[in-house]
Amino acid sequence: MLSRLIQTFSVVRLLKSLSIYSIDKAMANEYVEDIVCQESEVPDNGMKVCDLGSDGGKVLLVKQKGEIFAVGTKCSHYGAPLANGALGNGRVRCPWHGACFNIKTGDIEDFPGLDSIPCYSVEVIEGGGVKVRARKHDLEKNKRMKNMVAKSPSNNNTFIIVGGGAAGQVCAETLRQEGFSGKLIMICAEKYSPYDRIKLSKQLDLGIDKIQLRPNTFYNEHDIDIMLNTKLVKLDAEKKTLELDNGQSLSYNLVFLATGSKPRKVDLPGVNLNNVFTLRSLSDASNINSSLSPESNVVIYGSSFIGMETAAYCVSHCKSVTVVGRSETPFQESLGSQLGNRIAKLFTDKGVHLKMSKSITEIKGETKVESVVLSDGETIPADVVILGLGSTFATEYLEGSGVDRSPSGSVLVNQFLETNCAGVFAGGDIAEAPVLAYDNNKRAAIGHWGLAHYHGRIAALNMVSKATPLKTVPFFWTMLFGTSFRYAGYGKAFDDIVGGGDLENLKYACYYCKGDKVIAVTTVGVDPIAAAFAERLSSGQEVLKSTVVSNPLSWHKD
Repeated sequence: MLSRLIQTFSVVRLLKSLSIYSIDKAMANEYVEDIVCQESEVPDNGMKVCDLGSDGGKVLLVKQKGEIFAVGTKCSHYGAPLANGALGNGRVRCPWHGACFNIKTGDIEDFPGLDSIPCYSVEVIEGGGVKVRARKHDLEKNKRMKNMVAKSPSNNNTFIIVGGGAAGQVCAETLRQEGFSGKLIMICAEKYSPYDRIKLSKQLDLGIDKIQLRPNTFYNEHDIDIMLNTKLVKLDAEKKTLELDNGQSLSYNLVFLATGSKPRKVDLPGVNLNNVFTLRSLSDASNINSSLSPESNVVIYGSSFIGMETAAYCVSHCKSVTVVGRSETPFQESLGSQLGNRIAKLFTDKGVHLKMSKSITEIKGETKVESVVLSDGETIPADVVILGLGSTFATEYLEGSGVDRSPSGSVLVNQFLETNCAGVFAGGDIAEAPVLAYDNNKRAAIGHWGLAHYHGRIAALNMVSKATPLKTVPFFWTMLFGTSFRYAGYGKAFDDIVGGGDLENLKYACYYCKGDKVIAVTTVGVDPIAAAFAERLSSGQEVLKSTVVSNPLSWHKD
């Protein structure tokens, strides 16, 4: 009997050891570990990309204050190489669009983008070798989604997000990531869940599957009730209720308003003819694209971002494209005449006709547009007219709500994105919020894609009582005929513009100054100057006009 017990015990112990061995072996196959370089090869306050493993894996080493960290090599937004970006205090900033990642955790801290990047185990061994251990899956994917809590039956709170853009999406995700387990509702005016709206003017023929921020299954998986094709028509801040256009009434504990903007439609004779369009939604883009043909004469009214990006797309799809602009040169109000004139040449070289310092006084046609009349009397044939004349704030539902708005309709918020009404937060285009780069946190309403992401995160943190003030530098960009222009800061109050580099060959930095300080910059072909400028301002430092005058393309290396 004793002998049998000993045999049985031995078999069980063997099976257990085999099981543990199998698990250990499987885990070993899941990870890769190696010495990637010597500690001395990574400069202090510097970055180095190293190979890890035999399958082409790479890691980004960052050394700050004598300590080495290892994270993913690419931005989770569009895959920009982070080693080419700007290194700040404890974070690295993407050179293309300004997203920031914590070097200790890989967590995304500024935007655009939704995902964080991997963070790997690092050890400096005897002899100075830097040993990195990483999951093969993380090396391959190079981005990760932060963990989210599930809805709990014991949490009776209801948080509502109104708006189906970047601010709303990031707010919803951050709430779940930061522990909110109550009922979470998103109200979206369009028939689609949030998508990458800024791609529309650059490529009119995109389908929803190419630009959705998250798949439809995401919302069920994370207990987010999403209501599509639904608009808010009235908010009662005292009763904490929302009235929707489908007749429903919802009660909330906290609400985040991120309803964005509406295209400005001017009061012109003929503006309601067929084939006269504005561009805001995927449906708008699809309608414009379906009206284009190789024989189309397209007239675009407006010479800023929407108008010029749309013109760049249309010129290769149509017979002719004419841009009518009220300023002397494209982008004059936002980027200045120096860059504006160079961009004008970029467009005329590609065959776009520019009619500057003019306006459209009439759109002619029977049922469909046939021509437009300009302020100087010239008549231009037109089969399609696209209005790109800016936008207004979509905040009519706040009439009588008690929520303070500016005369233009923007929503006034504090540094925590809360309005004058307790429990009502606002962000994205509609929020007139403190801006770090604007005269010591003066308020402004800024319609930037990356800033909308950031507002969503800050609102969510404050909604779950993790008090976090706004602290970001606006960063936006445009792509014109394959050339990227980047802008960082807030240059509304500039009194002088200085530049340096090779403007003709599009290797140039343009600095917007107020007194002796640089308050904003536009760059083309000289990364990562825009990212470095944003990081300097984010850390509380100044960039002086005298510095960029004497050293316009390398001041950031000091």
